[in-house]
Amino acid sequence: MSELHPATRGFTAADVYERGRPDYPAAAVASIVEKLELRPGRTVLDLAAGTGKLTRLLVPSGANVVAVEPLREMRAELERRVPAVAVLAGTAERIPLADAWVNGVTVAAAFHWFKADQALREIHRVLKPGDGVALVWNARDERDPLQASLSAIIKPLQGETPRRTQRDWKTMLAESGLFERCERKLFSHEQVLDEQGVVERVASISFVATSPPSVRADIEARVRELVRDAEQPIRLPYMTEVYFGFAA
Repeated sequence: MSELHPATRGFTAADVYERGRPDYPAAAVASIVEKLELRPGRTVLDLAAGTGKLTRLLVPSGANVVAVEPLREMRAELERRVPAVAVLAGTAERIPLADAWVNGVTVAAAFHWFKADQALREIHRVLKPGDGVALVWNARDERDPLQASLSAIIKPLQGETPRRTQRDWKTMLAESGLFERCERKLFSHEQVLDEQGVVERVASISFVATSPPSVRADIEARVRELVRDAEQPIRLPYMTEVYFGFAA
């Protein structure tokens, strides 16, 4: 198994990740199901599946769903939450599946952690010709004052942690030479939380989770102060980005 970025240590608290992270909007999932033609008789790989936030939403398509996740803690939570899905240990750079084995690959909130060139070659290898990949992110909508204030609290801790904003993912897919018909689609989404939920949303961010205990305590206190008087329930808006490409 390839070496993981040190900041992924922040994902070992799988229960906090499960409670804190948003799911994905129904319209985005429907688009993925349609574009990747997920249905009975076809197989989809959810790569770096985490606790199965997207995995469980693919099951109703009727497709055979396989999840690959490198972290033991995440796999255990995924198996508990989505017991009907086969869960395998593996990384994007070394996918434990045979060549041309799947009809679709999804990657939710994870591709920025991968070694992009190796991962794209592996995704292409396990896809059947003409079948597709969907890269998905929930981008916090910083046009919202609360989201902007949360960003102001957490961004000083970011450092060199890989982030979604560091690449143009549509261009990356298109310029790889491995994928064609590349496109980007956007969907609005929101996460409905109470005060503790917002704290856990922030605590689920890798570079917050791996900060020293005193720093985490300060972040938690500042977040609680920020949302204490907010209208309940608290609604955090997102723009969900989905990038599609099809194996050339």
